[in-house]
Amino acid sequence: MSEQNAAAIDEARDERLKEAPFVLRMMRRPELGAVMGLVIVTLFFIVVANATMFEFSGIMNFLAPAAQLGILAIGASLLMVGGEFDLSVGSMVAFTGLIFAACVVTIGLSLPVAILLTFAFAAAMGFANGQIVIHTGLPSFIVTLAFLFILRGLSLVGLKWATGGSTQLRGVREAATDSGIDAFFYEIFAGEAFEGLFAWLAANDWIAKFPNGQPKVTGIPVEIIWFALIAALAAWALTRTRYGNWIFAAGGDANAARNSGVPVRRVKTSLFMVTAGCAALVAILTVLDSGSTDARRGFQKEFEAIIAAVIGGCLLTGGYGSAIGAAIGAVIFGMVLIGLTYTTIDQDWYLVFLGGMLLMAVFFNNIIRKRVTGER
Repeated sequence: MSEQNAAAIDEARDERLKEAPFVLRMMRRPELGAVMGLVIVTLFFIVVANATMFEFSGIMNFLAPAAQLGILAIGASLLMVGGEFDLSVGSMVAFTGLIFAACVVTIGLSLPVAILLTFAFAAAMGFANGQIVIHTGLPSFIVTLAFLFILRGLSLVGLKWATGGSTQLRGVREAATDSGIDAFFYEIFAGEAFEGLFAWLAANDWIAKFPNGQPKVTGIPVEIIWFALIAALAAWALTRTRYGNWIFAAGGDANAARNSGVPVRRVKTSLFMVTAGCAALVAILTVLDSGSTDARRGFQKEFEAIIAAVIGGCLLTGGYGSAIGAAIGAVIFGMVLIGLTYTTIDQDWYLVFLGGMLLMAVFFNNIIRKRVTGER
């Protein structure tokens, strides 16, 4: 081998090993758009909103609804990375909320049994969605759109059957705390965590408190804890495990992934089940929090979850995205939804924000992807 050829090979090897510039590495991150959006929205509310919005109590106020949406958005983001959509998650929240409330109030089952049955029903519906998409070849958009109406209708019919004509089922909180084991599970899925810690912090003047000595924030809502745990677990699974690699492969090029030994059908079916499970978790959290369920629970949440996932960097074509980005997208939604109440701005502008953020996120993600990949 000539010295010239050897030098060329060494240069090529060095080029492959050379670390990409920091800016390019950041641009490759799917979360970039969500982080930028969060910064812009935060600065906006710092300027126009009442200063109490960014006190600890105000932060808890907008993180609670953001957490509920975030759980749905994380499930939606994993499915979108896998190349599919689920438009039925909002209706799934209503349907599994009916199942859970009926198990607790109408049938009188213990809370842990009701929770297990709720997740089992959700998993079965997610499995059905996945199998129909896989075996018929129909777009998941169409299949899950059909289930959006089916599950919403079943929720209406089921609630009227369980209540004798009403579309709301009450008495969940009272029925869910009858026994010791029920009370234990109730604390896991409802109320606030670390109340003792917050009382101690207030007693020692570490956090704001009322004149009577009670802390202004008595604890962290449990949905925020669930949100953080699910975001961390999803991010780890997506970026650090073989299953995560399978998700990216199945969403990027299903045929190539299948030829490489990736169990594409099992991966996609499991993702539909995970998404349905996230909807069931949100249903349990919200039903226990309010003490009732109704037919409109989760209304339009499927669209908000998908928008949050897109803001977080998920491409509509699949094979690219981030669970953490979807979580940040949900925080942006929560900040805007609650933040408007700290301003004089009409809250109906929230809907304008939804559409505007979706368009900006898609444009931004496409620009970044083309710059990084060199596409035209």
